Amino acid sequence: MTTIDPVRRELLKNALVTTADNALVMVMRTARTSNVKNSMDFSAAVCDGAGRLVAQGVAVPVHLGVVMPALEACLAHFGDDVREGDVLASNDPYSGCSHLNDIYTFKPVFVDGKRVAFVSLILHHSDLGGRVPGGNAADSMEIFEEGLRIPPLKMVAGGLVNETLMRIIEFNTRVPDRVMGDVRAQLAALDQAAAEAEKLAREWKPEVLEAYLDDLIDYAEILTRSELSKLPDGTVEFEEWNDDDGVGNGPIRIHLKLTKTGDQIEADFSQTDVDLGGAVHCNRAFTVSCTYAAIRTVLSAAIPNNAGLYRAITVKTKPGTFVDVTFPAAVGSRGQVGFRLRSIVLGALATLLPDQMPACAGGSEFAIAASGSDANGRRFLHLEFHNNTGLGANPDSDGQDAGPYCIGNLANVPVELIEAENPIVIDEYGFLPDTGGAGRYRGALGLVRQYRFLTDDIQVQVRADRFKSKPWGCSAAARAAEPPPR
Repeated sequence: MTTIDPVRRELLKNALVTTADNALVMVMRTARTSNVKNSMDFSAAVCDGAGRLVAQGVAVPVHLGVVMPALEACLAHFGDDVREGDVLASNDPYSGCSHLNDIYTFKPVFVDGKRVAFVSLILHHSDLGGRVPGGNAADSMEIFEEGLRIPPLKMVAGGLVNETLMRIIEFNTRVPDRVMGDVRAQLAALDQAAAEAEKLAREWKPEVLEAYLDDLIDYAEILTRSELSKLPDGTVEFEEWNDDDGVGNGPIRIHLKLTKTGDQIEADFSQTDVDLGGAVHCNRAFTVSCTYAAIRTVLSAAIPNNAGLYRAITVKTKPGTFVDVTFPAAVGSRGQVGFRLRSIVLGALATLLPDQMPACAGGSEFAIAASGSDANGRRFLHLEFHNNTGLGANPDSDGQDAGPYCIGNLANVPVELIEAENPIVIDEYGFLPDTGGAGRYRGALGLVRQYRFLTDDIQVQVRADRFKSKPWGCSAAARAAEPPPR
């Protein structure tokens, strides 16, 4: 039996988080695409030898709730055939991942032949083929239209890079120099994280580390249940609407029944509208991840971000609905419904916690992908995600202008870098006056960014929402959102 020292447990938690953060810093320094190195559309995590999440870096929250199901699918495929020097990889939404652009990678860490951990990196790769540059088309109907689908496999086997897979990726992207640069950055950062995790495991000794990781997960569960116990019990039903599904059906009703009882909480989305097509909807893994991220915002920041936090949260969905699509549905633009899921969960929590929660964020994350050839005939692809409407008003202050949604957390791409890397001029970029909404405190101001393309035959793809339904406010009347006209 290992006696747990709370001080050492805290030191271990911080060391694991630092390992993940160091990997993210390395990605930023070595990646090629603006979406990764500037927007920071990536995440890092550490799991124990069994695949349970034990730490996460400062990254994109909705990536992290998908880490365990993605790793579980990889382990289910390979079984005992996971060896030192391997890197497992997948981007398949029907194998635990969320959409094709996000490639999940996992490197096992061994000490004296015993598997003690996995380090994980998730990068949003700007283009993996498909019918539309950038892979986020809202009107695709099947996953096969969206690009290269990578089932659970080994990107590296025994320290040897899978050159066949690398060539397949290279030949299935419109901007191979940049995408392959990001893939190599991802592998290099994994190597660094694995070396740090192995050093940590040797210093602690594998059997002691295992005991402390078990305790760290249990500790997170205890703290989470303690925090949930402080919230009022009750059942709240809350609805929001997506304008449409990308192919003309809508508005789409997303329904949540949130039940808080004692030290646990249940989010039931089973009454959401049936899926009819398009690519704006999402699979169950992504719905669960978004729900975790939203509930996390009302819990103490001191709670470790690991699998223990999830134990007190139950998420129910119904297969075939807008938030739990089934094969072979396209899911490339699933980020849109993710932001709507966030506002639904927070709207329900705002009903349970009146005068303590912020109002709904403005619209949704605005996504733009533009691709064509520059004056020298070279292919370019600019991918960018905006926090274009910022956050809703707080009970005691204005909303944060251009603030990121709690599930996204992406950074601004400087105008100068956009213009340096693409045949694009940004003619205007700034806040829009008087767009925050009326009330004791205003919501965030909207943003304007005007793009001017310097070459012809540019293919532009835009993802946005909230043209039909209004964001809800802090008051009880304002939270009772009415359905938009059909």
